[in-house]
Amino acid sequence: MWLKAWHLIFMVTWFAGIFYLPRLFVYHAMTDDEAGNERFKVMERKLYHFTTPWMLLTLLFGFWMLYDYAWAAYSSMLWLHIKLLLIAILVLYQLYCGHLVKQFASDRNRHTHVWYRWFNEIPVVILFAVVLLASLKPF
Repeated sequence: MWLKAWHLIFMVTWFAGIFYLPRLFVYHAMTDDEAGNERFKVMERKLYHFTTPWMLLTLLFGFWMLYDYAWAAYSSMLWLHIKLLLIAILVLYQLYCGHLVKQFASDRNRHTHVWYRWFNEIPVVILFAVVLLASLKPF
């Protein structure tokens, strides 16, 4: 149970950052003054670098659980494979956020605040799906 507890703690911390970083992108895309632009660059960079280790720890403890018992118990069940696919998508989302941080840092943002508002909803949908899959184990 310790593995699961640490996994959940790190997952919650990762999601806190992954929910807030795209929200910063929304506000940054709406900024039209240089001081605000520079402030958002610092906030985005620091939050991304703060969030990434929590992602890695979430993955570490998640894969540790897979290795320890979960793969043997659930590998034949479709819900686990879907959950792992969604986690892979979420990792790609995190990495793409890093790309966007670099785009903003070099003043090369190409998206509107509306685009970022929609982009911000992706981890919400994934969180709902992963929690439901892991809790209910429907198939």
